[in-house]
Amino acid sequence: MENIAVLQVGPLMPTVQESIRKDYGAVRLPDGALEQEEFLRTHGPSFAVAVTSGRFGVGTELMRALPNLRAVINFGVGYDTTDVAQAAGRGITVSNTPDVLNECVADTAIALYLDVLRKTSVADRYVRRGDWLSKGNFPLATKASGKKVGILGLGRIGRVIARRLEGFDCDVSYHSRNPVADVGYWYAASPVELAAGCDVLIVAAAGGPGSAGLVGAEVINALGPNGYLVNIARGSVVDEEALVAALLAGRLAGAGLDVFVEEPKVPEDLLSLDNVVLLPHLGSGTHETRAAMAELTLANLRSYVTTGSVLTAAQA
Repeated sequence: MENIAVLQVGPLMPTVQESIRKDYGAVRLPDGALEQEEFLRTHGPSFAVAVTSGRFGVGTELMRALPNLRAVINFGVGYDTTDVAQAAGRGITVSNTPDVLNECVADTAIALYLDVLRKTSVADRYVRRGDWLSKGNFPLATKASGKKVGILGLGRIGRVIARRLEGFDCDVSYHSRNPVADVGYWYAASPVELAAGCDVLIVAAAGGPGSAGLVGAEVINALGPNGYLVNIARGSVVDEEALVAALLAGRLAGAGLDVFVEEPKVPEDLLSLDNVVLLPHLGSGTHETRAAMAELTLANLRSYVTTGSVLTAAQA
């Protein structure tokens, strides 16, 4: 394929940005709304490929402004910010970077799991403030091993999380759209049933319209005042207002959150709660994993430009 014009949507890793600029002459979409509108009116029809990330994606209006778009190359496993329905209808290929980040995202889930139950971040602050000297021993926390843990979404990442939990002698159960044939974990018929039967609910479901608000008030209430919630999926999967309300009212023991609905904005009420661990969406944030994601992103772009197909097409 020749004369493929490449559009960069949002910031990317410096190595990816430099590579697509140098090798494909990629042009970055302006950040300002007025500048974008003028840019797309003039240049929108020129672009056949967009390279973006899970944070920005190619949304409905942007995709419409790119009438000759043929591929969206996504840095990240999540692509819920891209209008996949419109892409499917127009025959636009969408790629992502699965598998290469499974291990690190699973590690982040376990880190949150341990932190929120054992209160390690709170204890760290306790020492730094001098409270150990002035107030004595830190209050008791909750045992992390041997817990009943439900995983909402037993996909690639969910399976790795489950494998790690086995090392903590946890009793693992799960809910996915369909039972997974080759695992021995107990399958719950619904998110509510899953939450009602576990001490800790780990959310690992894919984002997008189909899973928006999947963990709502009913699920949170089923988890109960002694239950904990960990979310390393997408902020949209959890009803954030219901979660905050439950935490403030003591109807949930605690939460470990790596993702939020309006990132980087975090609900103000969560900032003062010691039973909540807050991370800045760093699930895959290691040097090794981000390098692997960059490599796969560039490989997908190179494959599309040379063959018209990608190595890892996103699932509809």
